Amino acid sequence: MSNKETCEIYCYDEEKVSRIQDELQNVNISSIAQLFKAIAEENRAKITFALLKSEELCVCDIANIIGATVANASHHLRTLHAQGIVKYRKEGKQAFYSLDDAHVEQLFVNALAHEKEGKVNV
Repeated sequence: MSNKETCEIYCYDEEKVSRIQDELQNVNISSIAQLFKAIAEENRAKITFALLKSEELCVCDIANIIGATVANASHHLRTLHAQGIVKYRKEGKQAFYSLDDAHVEQLFVNALAHEKEGKVNV
């Protein structure tokens, strides 16, 4: 980081800092961080993308889309389910997954738009 990217003196807006610190007490930031952490793994991001593009997919479809075994896809789906990102329904011996709600969809749509603007660095 160059000096242009940081403050050259130390001072802060005490009222603003205090207000935001108080607001942080009422938000479960850890839970939000866990949500992003779950999607941050590449295969889970691929699964989320695939489910965004399809109403629902069975585990076998998901495994083929991400180029993984059914066991590996199932492992990722369990993680996504535990974080409330996906839901599933059983039909006989098959499990069909879909995104849990519109909030998850919107998060991913926004991330895709951000990426298309060239704001995501690898």
